[in-house]
Amino acid sequence: MRKGTASEHPTAHVAAGLFFLTPSTAIAGAVMIEAPDWSMFDSDATDVAPDWTEEEIVYLHWRLLQDVQVLADPEAPLDEKMATLRWIFTEADKDARPFSFASCLRVVGCSPLSPIAYCGVIDCEEIRRHLACACRRWLKESLARYPLWVSEALARNPEWVDAQLSRNPQWINEQMKKLSVQGDLFA
Repeated sequence: MRKGTASEHPTAHVAAGLFFLTPSTAIAGAVMIEAPDWSMFDSDATDVAPDWTEEEIVYLHWRLLQDVQVLADPEAPLDEKMATLRWIFTEADKDARPFSFASCLRVVGCSPLSPIAYCGVIDCEEIRRHLACACRRWLKESLARYPLWVSEALARNPEWVDAQLSRNPQWINEQMKKLSVQGDLFA
């Protein structure tokens, strides 16, 4: 457990309107904050999750599509890129599911509550083809930052590399550290 992190929320109930002083009081002067509502973290609470507005749901679809931008960033972690590619190029039978790539395109393109101008139904397969072409260049730029064995492993068995990164996002870093300590046995 990190220092200063409570393992669980306080068991005593705090009256509404009670305020706490933050620890920075001695340094920067008194700062008042309202007592947190711990009930939202109560696993025994019988309350149902708050309802989302339609606008919030449309915005969430838009926000998920914004994550596609990580593919073009050569500095973005490889595990994030693999997860985004898995989401975009999922099986066709999953396209109708809520928050799938295809569903996000449909909602954002057709909803009057969308943050972008109305553009109607977007051809998901056309977008996927465009992204597939661009991804070759984007991945090549990203892989230039890694040792050659990472590129070779990804080219030979992308599913295996993806599984390793899904299990442990630090897998490549750990392998690079092992190789730097023990050296290449076949060099």
